[in-house]
Amino acid sequence: MLFDLDGVLADYDRGRRVETFARHLGHRAEAVHAAIYASGIEDAADAGLLDAPTYLSALGRELDRDVDAEAWVDARRAATRVRPPVLELAGRLRDQGIAVAVLSNNGLLMAERWPVIVPTLLPLFERRFFCSAQLQAPKPSPVAYLRCLEALAMPPAATLFVDDSDANVAGARKAGLVAHHFTDLEQLRSALANCGLA
Repeated sequence: MLFDLDGVLADYDRGRRVETFARHLGHRAEAVHAAIYASGIEDAADAGLLDAPTYLSALGRELDRDVDAEAWVDARRAATRVRPPVLELAGRLRDQGIAVAVLSNNGLLMAERWPVIVPTLLPLFERRFFCSAQLQAPKPSPVAYLRCLEALAMPPAATLFVDDSDANVAGARKAGLVAHHFTDLEQLRSALANCGLA
């Protein structure tokens, strides 16, 4: 089982992230939103083109502020709320002997600091939490899924991928995975049953 993070295992609130980050920086929320989501910096980080210090420096130049990792982590943590029922489901699957992992479009800073940002995902996903930057390819590129599964030593056809994005689901299927478009927990349970996993 390969889970997406934001929108599946956790709720993600962009507005709260922006507002928290803006307070740390003493800047306008509109400018912070543009720097993160409209400048191309976040996309470059997700693709593995920027290491963590370079990513923070790029945001700092965009915002004309010093941007430190702790402010970024605090804002990302404030915006991320794990969904206990989905996490419990993942835990039950693991207890049944099914390998569970995470594949998220995120940069190297998230890859380094996710245990602080979403500590309740430990220990379930320890050493099994992958960010697209680590793979040098973001979803929905088939390369992202295949590199993740290579690291996990799991074949695509034996993997069920769950994501709330249609595009990411399509990319997973193109890579040979079984994939489910997440809308709610009950539909996920039905998909698991159809795959003989529930």
